[in-house]
Amino acid sequence: MKNVWGMIFLLLILLTLGFVAFSFQVRQTESALVTRFGNPVRAKTEPGLYGRWPVPIERIHRFDSRCRLLEVQMQETATAGGEPIIVVGYLIWRIGDPLLFLTRVQDVAGAEEKLKVQLQNATNTIVGNHEFSDFVNTNPENLRFEEIEGEIAAALRQQAAENYGVDVRLAGIKRLMVPEKVTQDVFERMKADRKVKTDTIVAAGNAEADRIRSDAEAKQKELLAVADSQAQAIRGAGDAEAARYYKDLEADPQLAMFLRDLEALKKILKERTTLILGTDVEPIQLLKEMPNLEIKQP
Repeated sequence: MKNVWGMIFLLLILLTLGFVAFSFQVRQTESALVTRFGNPVRAKTEPGLYGRWPVPIERIHRFDSRCRLLEVQMQETATAGGEPIIVVGYLIWRIGDPLLFLTRVQDVAGAEEKLKVQLQNATNTIVGNHEFSDFVNTNPENLRFEEIEGEIAAALRQQAAENYGVDVRLAGIKRLMVPEKVTQDVFERMKADRKVKTDTIVAAGNAEADRIRSDAEAKQKELLAVADSQAQAIRGAGDAEAARYYKDLEADPQLAMFLRDLEALKKILKERTTLILGTDVEPIQLLKEMPNLEIKQP
């Protein structure tokens, strides 16, 4: 009985070793390449369980198929107009073809060295095809960052896939800087642009002010002319009325003097004024000579 259990246990061990030796598993986050005596024979990119010949006949090379981020160091390049700018590029990539990847670059470090060179070359070429205003502009609608990044990714995608078995998912510009001299030139250009707009607005305001002032002066002259005409008419009517009263006063000089004294007395008594004068002083004597008015009872 012991021999039977021993044979079963030995058989299970042999089956387990055979299963491990003659199969391999590809996980969800990786891809695998099978080589036979050092020569690539097949690639497995889908997760699952696959058969194989044991080592040293066949070996399994595993690759992480998840996306990787690659950044390049700052480099100075020039736009289509010759303005220098400093660009920090980035690249998101993954292993797309394990067979081609192993034969061309062998490992991740080798792939990144080659991708850095390609990314720098593509960035220099694409940036050189665009004006400085496509990167730095006071009007956000004139910026073309998305279009430029799309061109960089398109320039890298085909070359990386054909030469290294790399799938480029995204490429672009992480950081953009300009040298100090260019910054000063940009500020001066912005100041000049703002000054042109300011001068245009001020000129339009001055023109509007001149128009309003001209209209006001014209209306003022018109109103003054109407007022002078009305004043002359009133003055003429007053002179005519005064002339009629003058004739009446010339006919009765005593009435004229009485009215004069009455007007003077009216002005004196208009305010609360205290005067000490004799009763014979004109026109005070009018108060003395006022008739005694008695109210008769009905």
